[in-house]
Amino acid sequence: MIAIVKDIKTIDSLNIVEFDFNNITLKMMSLELHKEVKLESKVKLLVKPSNVIISKNYIENISLSNQALAKIVAIENGELLSSISLKIGDTTFESIITKESSKRLNLQEGNIVNILIKASDLSILRVLHD
Repeated sequence: MIAIVKDIKTIDSLNIVEFDFNNITLKMMSLELHKEVKLESKVKLLVKPSNVIISKNYIENISLSNQALAKIVAIENGELLSSISLKIGDTTFESIITKESSKRLNLQEGNIVNILIKASDLSILRVLHD
């Protein structure tokens, strides 16, 4: 995920960084922040597929900082887990959930779903210099 740093709040060693990703605001909580990360920096963000939560509905009154709509572009069901390929704009990423959850939600290619990511599960892979 390529994003632009829009805000950085720091107290002691705790940082809350706000990004613009395809006109979606994402927030990251971090104890360490590389010195290259500054306002308007272009960065590549990383989230582990097992930390991308899928919901069929928007969830109000929740402590998770990051919610966005994504389109399911592919589903691979294994014996225990399902790999869900999701797309927001031109960015494709993956969510890994239990096969049981995939079936219970009746997920299908083409569905528009809500994805949720905790601020502590988002990280900066690198600062881009282009």
